[in-house]
Amino acid sequence: MAFPMLTIRPTRGFDVNRAQISSIGLAVFFVCIALGLWPSVYFNNPAPIAIGALVGLYFLFAIKVAEQWQKAAVLRLGRYIGLRGPGIFFIIPVIDSISQYVDQRVRVTDVKAESGLTRDTVPVNVDAIIFWLVWNAEKCILEVSDFDQAITMSAQTALRESIGRHDLAQMITEREMLGKELQRILDEKTNPWGITVQSVEIRDVHIPQALEDAMSRQAQAERERQARIILGTAETEISSKFAEASMMYVNNPVALHLRAMNMLYEAIKEKGAMVIVPSSAVETMGLGGLLGTASISNIKQ
Repeated sequence: MAFPMLTIRPTRGFDVNRAQISSIGLAVFFVCIALGLWPSVYFNNPAPIAIGALVGLYFLFAIKVAEQWQKAAVLRLGRYIGLRGPGIFFIIPVIDSISQYVDQRVRVTDVKAESGLTRDTVPVNVDAIIFWLVWNAEKCILEVSDFDQAITMSAQTALRESIGRHDLAQMITEREMLGKELQRILDEKTNPWGITVQSVEIRDVHIPQALEDAMSRQAQAERERQARIILGTAETEISSKFAEASMMYVNNPVALHLRAMNMLYEAIKEKGAMVIVPSSAVETMGLGGLLGTASISNIKQ
């Protein structure tokens, strides 16, 4: 006959939310048993060990320990009498009971891929992270049955409402604004429970693949349009500058010749370069006379 395997995990005492037994209470229980065992063996009388066991059982369930970040509500015969913790505290077994231990550190709730329609009827999936903490453990314990689930469900509802009030472009480009709006909605809802939502961060906004491809083509077309507009604007500015420059050469042929010679020099200054200049351009710039004068000066030398 096969027996189920018992797995024991090393923890600080027992599970405080189930067994309600602390490691200190367990240690006191064994000490009471040991103190009762010695006189029972010495005097051959079972009464001391029985008394030690009863006292140990009392302290076993009476001593409770809460961590630095934990608090618990004590109920006496079903009525709330106060909060206990952090540290060691005592209750009356059977008469008193304690609630679950409330963690008052900053906690994180992950809202995964919440699907919804934007204001412009685009289906999106949004991932968000909520940072929240319990600032009033008394309200949290007495007024909310399961505050973890309440936070998650409230976040999902608020996220759907926020998605429906915004366009797709706003959700993609204004995530910080969307997170602040969600934080305000959730904080108004959870504050009466003794819970405050510190911040909400939108991690990602998923859109359908077909829509993503269409948006990519639209963005590419928009960039091409902007590039053509910029090129046309540049051509307009260049032509206007050429028109202004031409006015400087209208009544100044010497300046025009100097500009033409400079252009020709720039064209032939590289080694091995060959430029064919029409005869009309040579006559216009007076290059023939200049070349003849240069040849005569070379012969005389």
